[in-house]
Amino acid sequence: MRLNKYLAHCGVASRRHADQIISEGRVKINGQTVSELGVVVDEEFDKVEVDGAPVTLPQQQTYIALNKPVGVLVTAKDDRGRTTIRSLLKGLRIRVNHVGRLDQDSEGLLLLTNDGELAFRLTHPKFQIAKKYHVVVQGQMSAEQLSRFSAGIPLEDGFVGHADASIIRGDSETTLLEMILREGRKREIRQMCKALGYKVLALQRLEFAGVGLGELRPGEWRYLTDEEIGLLRSAVGLAKADHH
Repeated sequence: MRLNKYLAHCGVASRRHADQIISEGRVKINGQTVSELGVVVDEEFDKVEVDGAPVTLPQQQTYIALNKPVGVLVTAKDDRGRTTIRSLLKGLRIRVNHVGRLDQDSEGLLLLTNDGELAFRLTHPKFQIAKKYHVVVQGQMSAEQLSRFSAGIPLEDGFVGHADASIIRGDSETTLLEMILREGRKREIRQMCKALGYKVLALQRLEFAGVGLGELRPGEWRYLTDEEIGLLRSAVGLAKADHH
């Protein structure tokens, strides 16, 4: 198995991030530092370490939904002492990684798993995975401006953002939008709204690839059901797996 794929299956990072970790010389195989991409590892006999700590394939794959509150960072630790999602995952002994991100000012559904291959595919633009949001913007949005989302809005990084958007309700003060995105660039919704002259007041993710929050209150987490795991894996062309 290629080393980046092995690290992903171990739950260390996505394959893309694993390549970065390898390039930085943080990985050893049988005591020897490896910095070249494409190295193959024998998962049965080779001893692999990241930052000096041994990594092994998990005995079970774990899939979690978290309702991330506003103000919580999607990261394992923060040098400035701010609240992170790790503080919310009380009682969880298995290491999991977040699938994509929600910025500090956003809330709602965040998926976490140690199934690195699934996480990699769910966040890869090729698979066009749908994510549903409710977005409150300041001011009244017209149908003409709403149509700009599907037509495409240039982003600050030079890419063009697209979304299926509809107005749930609105008045002269605020407009509540439902938006479905299939790309997921950094702060994409906020960038698109800003380009149209609207400030985002609230942003909540409701669904990821058909998986919803369920009864989760802000700060709570739960294991995904077998049906939900099957939904995620089939969305990216993977078979069912053994899991918790």
